Order: sequence, then structure tokens, then C-alpha cells
Amino acid sequence: MRRSDPVRLFQTLPHACGYYAERTAQNLVLDPAAPQLDQLYGPALGRGFRRAGGHLYFPHCPQCHACTPCRIDVEHFEPDRAQKRCLKRNADLTVVECMPGYNRERHALYERYLRARHPGGGMDDADASDFRRFLTAPWSPTLFLELRLGHRLQAVAVTDVCANGISAVYTFYDPAETVRSLGTYAILQQVELARRRGTPWLYLGFWIDGHPKMDYKRRFRPLQVRGTDGWRELP
Repeated sequence: MRRSDPVRLFQTLPHACGYYAERTAQNLVLDPAAPQLDQLYGPALGRGFRRAGGHLYFPHCPQCHACTPCRIDVEHFEPDRAQKRCLKRNADLTVVECMPGYNRERHALYERYLRARHPGGGMDDADASDFRRFLTAPWSPTLFLELRLGHRLQAVAVTDVCANGISAVYTFYDPAETVRSLGTYAILQQVELARRRGTPWLYLGFWIDGHPKMDYKRRFRPLQVRGTDGWRELP
């Protein structure tokens, strides 16, 4: 099939919103059985879609339009003072580009992270199949950026590398190392990966104006957001 061939688009049933407890959410999902998802992934990123497991989705909530696709302009990005301190604080870490997939070491770190960040939310009991199903897909150009202190695994940044951009899919890290700001450090390393690969954008998923869990993305400037009129730089 060609990239121009039609692909079915599904709408999910309403489900609990992950950001506002009182709201429900719905997504548009590209047909997960379509054989050309690998070819569609890059263009879909440019239209604001995001990968979760084997699904490419876009928020489509009738009463809410808070989730806004965002991406870093890699060529013009310069770390701010706090981000420079983060780079210095983590200069003792080694960053390794690895093949994606499950192993016991990664899964143990993933479990510790979920227990600390999502206690009692259903995600904190993820087994090996949950790990594989959520973080990887057979058609996705994924690599794992491992951050290590000596031999000890500190963080894994799940990163999809497309021709026209890199997507920061998910990062999990040692919850005991909060002082390191490993989430921020992982994004800074993904920016460097994008520069090495010559890709212009680092996609950070969705930004929600004023939401405390999303506001950190505003600090990576210049940041572009996508609205009905296309991409524009966030003031």
C-alpha cells in the first residue's frame, strides 16, 4: 500500500481523562491493523498524533480541547540556566542508544517508577506483557536511550526516530534520584539525538495550558504548538 492510500480512522468510546478527574476523554485512532503505519508515523506526528503502544492517536473530546500537540524547534533550542545546571548535575551519567524491548533490569526500574508516580492507579502492577505492549510496537522506529551511572540503570527514555522528527514517547527513571531531574535530562539528550540525526523537531506529545503536570514543557524554547491553523511558536 502507498502512504496516500486511505486508512480508517476510529473514535474511541468515552473514558476517564488522565488529566482532569471530572472529565471524560475520547481519541481518534488510526487503524492499528493498517499495514503502512510505519510509513504514516512521521506524517502523523506532523499532524499532532502520538504513539501509545501500537496505536497512533489524537485527542478528540467534544467538550474540551485542552490537549495541544507541541514540539521543540531543535535547531534554535538553547538550554536555559536551570537546564544547564541539569546537564552539569548529570555529567557523570553515560547515555547509550539501545535496541528497544523488555529485560528484567528495565522492567524492575519501570515498576519502581510506576509505584512511585502512579500508586493505586492500575499502572503500578505492570507485568512484562504490559511493558512490551505500552512502550514498543513492531512497526515503530523505536530506540531506548539508557542513562547509566556506571553499570546502574538510572533512566530509560523511549524514543521514536522518524525522518522528519523524533518523538519523546515515555521516560521512566529511578524515583529515588529526584534531585537529578532525570526527566528534564532525558529531553535534553533527545534534543542532542535529534541534532545528531539531522531531524528538525522533537515532539513532546501534548501540552495543556496551566496544567501542573504539563507546564514543564513550556521551558523548552522555542516550543511550537499546533492549532487549527497549523504550527505556531508558543509566546
